[in-house]
Amino acid sequence: MPELFNTIGEKAEKVAPAAVLNGATADEEERVVEEIESLCMNCHENGITRLFLTKIPYFREIIIMSFSCDKCSFHNNEIQTAGTFQLKGARYELRLTAMPDFERQVVKSDTATIKFIELDVEVPAGKGQLTNVEGLLTTVIDDLAFGQETRKEETPEVYAKIEEIIAKGRKMLAGEAFPFRVSIDDPAGNSFIAPDMRDGVGKWEKREYIRTPEQNAALGLADTTTTDLGESDDIIPDQVYQFPASCPGCLHPCMTNMKMVDIPHFRQVVIMSTSCDDCGYKSNDVKTGGEIPEKGRKVTLRVKTQEDLARDILKSESCFLECPELSLSVNPGTLGGRFTTVEGLLTQVRDDLHNQIFEADADAEATARKNDSLAPDEKRRWEEFFGGLSAAVKGDKEFTIVLTDPLASSYVQSLADDPTEPDGQMTVEEYERTDEEEEELGLKDMKTEGYEEDAEQEKST
Repeated sequence: MPELFNTIGEKAEKVAPAAVLNGATADEEERVVEEIESLCMNCHENGITRLFLTKIPYFREIIIMSFSCDKCSFHNNEIQTAGTFQLKGARYELRLTAMPDFERQVVKSDTATIKFIELDVEVPAGKGQLTNVEGLLTTVIDDLAFGQETRKEETPEVYAKIEEIIAKGRKMLAGEAFPFRVSIDDPAGNSFIAPDMRDGVGKWEKREYIRTPEQNAALGLADTTTTDLGESDDIIPDQVYQFPASCPGCLHPCMTNMKMVDIPHFRQVVIMSTSCDDCGYKSNDVKTGGEIPEKGRKVTLRVKTQEDLARDILKSESCFLECPELSLSVNPGTLGGRFTTVEGLLTQVRDDLHNQIFEADADAEATARKNDSLAPDEKRRWEEFFGGLSAAVKGDKEFTIVLTDPLASSYVQSLADDPTEPDGQMTVEEYERTDEEEEELGLKDMKTEGYEEDAEQEKST
């Protein structure tokens, strides 16, 4: 079966310029763009819809659609994802600090909302787009500017406020308002902001999340989650519990296994595993419990030997992981909670990221063609990056792993005589959480005293 979705470079190679110059018809050459006669919604005459099937590096297959009508000159362009809804929703955030950041490729599906945070402007879900950050911001400014003359006459106060936003947006486009942030939130998980391996901490971030019942309903997905687990007893450590759930992928009923494990010299954690027999979806996660400590914790481990690679490690969902020598940083929420070894954690990060960047395929020839879609310099940088990770996993390269956790819920096994104390290759330090961390964790809004009186006042009103 021929491959329908190729990269744009592969599509271009299928076009034979010599044949076109010699007058060959489109039927004689492989059709790269499909053309379909369709109704124009502007003049109700027939126009032409063109469909271009392609792949976006680091992402997935999309369909670029373009409609044009020769009768009334109406044009329209949009994109749609060619696959299904993803297992989880996704939120991307990019912090722009220089003019080249405007060139980052952006895929916006018709279910995604875009927000320029400092501009305080949000674009609701609508037509899909394949563009870049500059194109997004330009479109927002143009849409705001449309009808300003009418607003100036009819609602001058609204005109003045919108004019302030337009002026600030144009300063951003001119590079006079760095830094600022743009985010895309897509419950379907089919939107994307391109990363760059040179991105530092806080530059580019991706978070996946479980959709709410309301989001599933908006996407037309049934929600079969059940929360009636019967009478609850005390959870016994090391005993496996099962309870019904719904698969995040196909939403069919499945089972989730839960086990409480006592990590020596640390705390109890809950390991959860979900497996769906219908679609093959599998997930594993680790949840830490207990009270929230007053301070965050930073654990630094110098990995030198195979013994260090075999250390137990718990990376909680709130933990930021960094390996400076490997140019690796993993933002909170990216991997979820993981309880494994240092070697296992690095292997998972390497394999997941490699599959995303190089789109691993069972067909070696197809994989080679996909890899060729990367620019040579970019491909070389990624290969060097993954080479360093592989060397670290094998124990051929020393490196430092740093776990920064504002909830102090992460752990690295100590090899000291007293396991409660760090050994010579570890440092453990506590730190005061920043205002941003407390805000993100919802701690600023948390009230632990006097809430009974507030509840009574709410009831009385």
